[in-house]
Amino acid sequence: MTFYPFSQICNNFKYTFILVAFSLSISSCASSSAEFGKRGYTEEGKASYYSRKLQGRKMANGEPYRRGKLTAAHKTLPFGTKVKVTNLQTNQTVKVKITDRGPYAKGRIVDLSEAAAKKIGSVKAGVVPVKMKVVKPAAK
Repeated sequence: MTFYPFSQICNNFKYTFILVAFSLSISSCASSSAEFGKRGYTEEGKASYYSRKLQGRKMANGEPYRRGKLTAAHKTLPFGTKVKVTNLQTNQTVKVKITDRGPYAKGRIVDLSEAAAKKIGSVKAGVVPVKMKVVKPAAK
């Protein structure tokens, strides 16, 4: 029988623990069982909304931002994708069209137009926890 020094056993355990923890954290990042951008794809995170001073500025899709329209920004969903955003604090929902890129603040998954933020009751809070679900993929 071979005996290993205690320090070697601890190092092996430490690396095994780190590997298991990393694997679990990666698997928990999966957003949903639906394929990215397809109907049913979901994400959970935080939503913020556009400042009034951005009214009229060109969005990533080339159109001007209109705070009265039900639009949103997402980092990677194709332009034209329609998503349902649910405020997890109030259960209020709104359907919006992805027209811009962002948000880039950590933990935020969607930036809503002012009209969309009003529909889910998030204007006063500014940033709220949400669930976002694709209801109509972008046309190809």
